[in-house]
Amino acid sequence: MSSVRVQVGAYSVQLWREEWPSHLDVLMQAADLAERYGDLRGRNDEDGELFAVSISQNGVGSLSSLLTVAQRFSPETPGFEPGVLIVPETSVAFIGAGERLLAYDLKRAVRLWEDTADAGFWWWDRAGDVVLMAAELELAAWTTTGTRLWSMFVEPPWSYWLEGDQLNLNVMNVEQTFLVKQGPILKPPAGSSK
Repeated sequence: MSSVRVQVGAYSVQLWREEWPSHLDVLMQAADLAERYGDLRGRNDEDGELFAVSISQNGVGSLSSLLTVAQRFSPETPGFEPGVLIVPETSVAFIGAGERLLAYDLKRAVRLWEDTADAGFWWWDRAGDVVLMAAELELAAWTTTGTRLWSMFVEPPWSYWLEGDQLNLNVMNVEQTFLVKQGPILKPPAGSSK
């Protein structure tokens, strides 16, 4: 079993991969909010890999959590690793695994939304008060409170880098730069007077 525990601001985050912790049922019952996605019992290669995350406040016992999420995810090949990003000042947690994206308000212990990562989640990134999500075929942005700002199609190979409030994007050797809060500037269709 692969497990890691990290602290982010006032929160402790415990992550498990490949095998459930023996006390998963206890964690689920003790959580303020517990969610399960997919068939968690059997193992069918088409069901994806196991992943669980439990988020609690620092200094609170290990079995008492604000949130516990258990799921199977796919794709599960290298490069498609699950990820968690917590914004300490807004108490919003972003979770990505496979094609499933989730956001939670940890103060109220509620799910804010569920979304899909186009062809598979890669990572979360933070640029000031913007949270970026990179996926195989998508780059998207939300506010640190979980409100969606923009999303765009990308095609590998692609990459980005940040310079202050500007995002520099390279998609198949075509570069563009835009304000990270604003998102890409869409060009009007050919023949349009705008």
